[in-house]
Amino acid sequence: MSDYKIETKCLHSGWVPKKGEPRMLPIIQSTTFKYDTTDEMGRLFDLKDDGYFYTRVQNPTNDMVAAKIADLEGGVAALLTSSGQAANFYATLNLCEAGDHLISTSTIYGGTFNLFAVTFKKLGIECTFVDPDASSEEIEKAFRPNTKLVFGETIANPALTVLDIEKFAKLAHSHKVPLIVDNTFATPVNCQPFKWGADIVTHSTTKYMDGHAAQVGGAIVDSGNFDWESNAEKFSCLTTPDESYHGLIYTQAFGKKAYITKATVTLMRDLGSIPSPMNAFILNLGLESMPLRVERHCYNAQKVAEFLNAHEKVSSVNYAGLPSDKYHERAKKYMPKGTCGVISFELKGGRESAVRFMDSLKLATIATHVADAKTCVLHPASHTHRQMNDEQLKEAGVSPGMIRFSVGIENIDDILSDLEQALKNA
Repeated sequence: MSDYKIETKCLHSGWVPKKGEPRMLPIIQSTTFKYDTTDEMGRLFDLKDDGYFYTRVQNPTNDMVAAKIADLEGGVAALLTSSGQAANFYATLNLCEAGDHLISTSTIYGGTFNLFAVTFKKLGIECTFVDPDASSEEIEKAFRPNTKLVFGETIANPALTVLDIEKFAKLAHSHKVPLIVDNTFATPVNCQPFKWGADIVTHSTTKYMDGHAAQVGGAIVDSGNFDWESNAEKFSCLTTPDESYHGLIYTQAFGKKAYITKATVTLMRDLGSIPSPMNAFILNLGLESMPLRVERHCYNAQKVAEFLNAHEKVSSVNYAGLPSDKYHERAKKYMPKGTCGVISFELKGGRESAVRFMDSLKLATIATHVADAKTCVLHPASHTHRQMNDEQLKEAGVSPGMIRFSVGIENIDDILSDLEQALKNA
């Protein structure tokens, strides 16, 4: 549906019913699928025919929602996972193995930081973290002969750093490796990283895509633009025979869909982080209203950021919508319609004031969540980034007193009133 605007795609992409079929996306809540002959099933296992045989690998409901997300991002194919964490795990592990190296910006979500710094290290994969605002010359020094990819977040969680996508894409491509961008906070409504040179996009669909904190999920989208064959030796996982499929070569058999196909038929086959069809159905409901919600989130967040920025008890506010924010001009380039509904800020009283403020909120909920319809608040150093030491927190752009405030879609006057009364106790 490439000719339609994103608001229309959110409603109509993916499931396109034929005459007499249900207008609503059907939930195919089945583990398995029937075939008439042994050969028919065998051809599916050999990847010679398209079709479904076991939901752990693929399910029609999931695939239709994945197709919608691929269309929203302008990609050729997508894969749904059981969480955003699984999406980033699969997206990177699909290209890396023991002895490999990747580069990531340092200001990323704490769970992703731990994945790269701790878990990948145990798997024999090393990660170098770089300052996203460092010069190209400084970032160049991080590349090695065994570097397989570069990773960053469109809008970092919770530092709210806005990634210079073009800069990182140019650096990655000069070393013939892809750029993977987590686009969770911006969503394809406000930013489409493929247009700026990114090769693969990931999402925690738990956030704005769902929008109601009703399901946990993730997605990986491939642009189809990266030429794996041009660096065939480095990406032998895609360009040489896979003996688990009788010598099949993904780039030859599946062309631009090689990357997503490999992730599906090897990682999903072996690790199994697939969402239930019911979760995919709930996600699709959220996608249908996402453009309306994202617009309201951004409107409310702008008002909240302006209020906090002018308040005497607030020492600093991070929100790219503010003209004074260091990422304001970059955000205007990559996200001219708005950034997201998440703000981070600090109080002059530091960590103790932050705790008093959060405990005094009445409308906003203290929750290990972000980017859904209801306003919620979190203290990253105590919660999502708790496993990091002080140096790692600093690299991630998280100070001890930072508050992450996820602005919902409630009436803005009610949100501001809640902030005002809580700040009196801070």
